[in-house]
Amino acid sequence: MARVLVLYHSFYGHVEAMANAVAQGAREVPGTQVDVKRVPETMPEDAFRAAGGKADQAAPVAQPGELVNYDAIIFGTGTRFGNMTGQMRTFLDQTGGLWASGALVGKVGSVFASSATQHGGQESTILTFHPTLLHHGMVVVGLPYSEQRQMGLDEIKGGSPYGASTIAGGRGERMPSEQELGMAAFQGKHVAGIAAKLFG
Repeated sequence: MARVLVLYHSFYGHVEAMANAVAQGAREVPGTQVDVKRVPETMPEDAFRAAGGKADQAAPVAQPGELVNYDAIIFGTGTRFGNMTGQMRTFLDQTGGLWASGALVGKVGSVFASSATQHGGQESTILTFHPTLLHHGMVVVGLPYSEQRQMGLDEIKGGSPYGASTIAGGRGERMPSEQELGMAAFQGKHVAGIAAKLFG
């Protein structure tokens, strides 16, 4: 049995929706155990609510030490100036002990993202996330072109060989499309399949 963690930070709920799709895809691999958790919100509660943050997210909050319990970790983050959110960065900055002990070496790592606009940094966010995974010795997995939905020109959408993504709009008004959720599910199944081969 491979154990997969979908770990995300979501402000408006877009990454949360993608995370649930990733988990759904991972669960399609027989014998896979999937958990969905989120990183702690570090923004003051009044500022979070004033900015329209989604407070009713059902996923439990993760602790950095829990990462060692999984064979694969699929990270989801919004985009902040072409990088991961500060909340995700703060969480990962607490994994130094795991790095020192090599606790994540050989585990599978993958990333999906959300940005406000089509060219708002969804690809650079995933690519700048990868060095953290590589420093931990993780096996980095993206979204292969066998997922054909990322190739189409039929609608504005996220998705790249680096990972699934969605476009949220400048005020968070656009939720992930069916195609974007499909790409997220494909990525989850793809990562879980690799984890099953490595650890099953």
